[in-house]
Amino acid sequence: MRKQMNPAIRNFLSGRIWLRMHTPFASHEIDEQIAAGTITVIKGIRTENGSLFQPKRHICNRCENGDASRFTTFQCAKCEGPCTYCRNCLKMGRVSSCTELITWTGPPIMYPTDHTLAWQGTLTPKQQQASDELLESQNKSLSHLLYAVCGSGKTEILFQPIHAMLRQGKRVGIAAPRVDVILELEPRLRAAFPQTSIEALYGGAQPSMEAAQLVLATTHQLYRFTQAFDAIFVDEADAFPYKADATLQRAVMKAAKPETPVHSVTATPSDKLLRERKKTGAVSIIYRRYHGHPLPMPVFHSLWNYEKQIQKGTLPRKLLQWTEERIAKNEPFLLFFHHIGLMEAAEPLFQTIHPQIRSVHAQHPDRKEHVQALRDQQVPGLLTTTILERGITIPNVQVAVIGAEQAIFDKGALIQIGGRVGRSALYPTGQFTLFHNGISYAMDEAKNEIRRLNEGGDM
Repeated sequence: MRKQMNPAIRNFLSGRIWLRMHTPFASHEIDEQIAAGTITVIKGIRTENGSLFQPKRHICNRCENGDASRFTTFQCAKCEGPCTYCRNCLKMGRVSSCTELITWTGPPIMYPTDHTLAWQGTLTPKQQQASDELLESQNKSLSHLLYAVCGSGKTEILFQPIHAMLRQGKRVGIAAPRVDVILELEPRLRAAFPQTSIEALYGGAQPSMEAAQLVLATTHQLYRFTQAFDAIFVDEADAFPYKADATLQRAVMKAAKPETPVHSVTATPSDKLLRERKKTGAVSIIYRRYHGHPLPMPVFHSLWNYEKQIQKGTLPRKLLQWTEERIAKNEPFLLFFHHIGLMEAAEPLFQTIHPQIRSVHAQHPDRKEHVQALRDQQVPGLLTTTILERGITIPNVQVAVIGAEQAIFDKGALIQIGGRVGRSALYPTGQFTLFHNGISYAMDEAKNEIRRLNEGGDM
């Protein structure tokens, strides 16, 4: 007797490519759906035969990695033979030659079309124009670039196009390279779409058993999706590691249904991305913040031999004064460092100014809590790496970079860091200070670009 479709399995697997051994369902339930033809089994690694001059080529069917240096072959106890696994997506569970991936190929989910947009704000004319252009591109299956300065209200510009797609019963994905961006977006999207099933996926988050119609995910999480979305927005599309990782870029394309556009949203697009979108898609540009005030111009201050001073247990005088002034004025602040070791050496020195000052970096176990504490005014400021250069909004925050001449602070990074300042209409200005041991080309380029953007157009 032919088994019926299991809706719980369908809801979990819809649009996903998943390790069979990691599914939350009993093995016999999966077997029943395979027998019914609603689940398709895929080999974890496909191997293409080589030639006399070319070795065999391995490709991971989950992350589509084909880089030979990212595979390891070993003697497998399970299949009792040489077995190859992919190291590129290893943190999501090992995919090897003898493991099985499964996808849902049964009847698709019919998503609801009744959705409320609860956001009560009003877009500026330029924002509304960009929103309309974005929806027009979506309807034409054209990939769109929203090139809008930091603090221009990019998220709000997306609300109307997303709402229109949800009302058509479409599934929408919003991806970002950084966890912090997803954490910032999630409460705003949940507030804007209170009737919509929403899921946020990032390292450590447990996947829901339901098939959310609006999915927020780090780009790494899209390794686990295939032909899932009718539209994908990549927020901060120029950010590391996405911009430098071809497998992440392929993961986004794999997660989109055939002919589905992939839209990019950023304040600092690369020249390559601008050229591509102008040639094959469409571009909307917004030069001004939603409140009409200009981007903060960076102020350069020399900080000679700052690394040696900090390592010897002394804060440079200018840095000490800058921090004390922020605390005296009750202004939250972010201090950016180019190196974790230097930041950790500086942390106890800053804590002599105020004991609640904390530091965060990508692997910090309490990063989320410390950022929230700054937002809740429970700590005066944070020392941070470039992990907080984007995707964070703190009213009245003041920003300084220590060692702005370092290579990690390229033009885009400095513009994004400065973009944390003055985002609120109540606090549209603020300090953007670049402490340096010599002015770099990137510092000058960032200053010139901010000046150009500020002169670029009206609301």
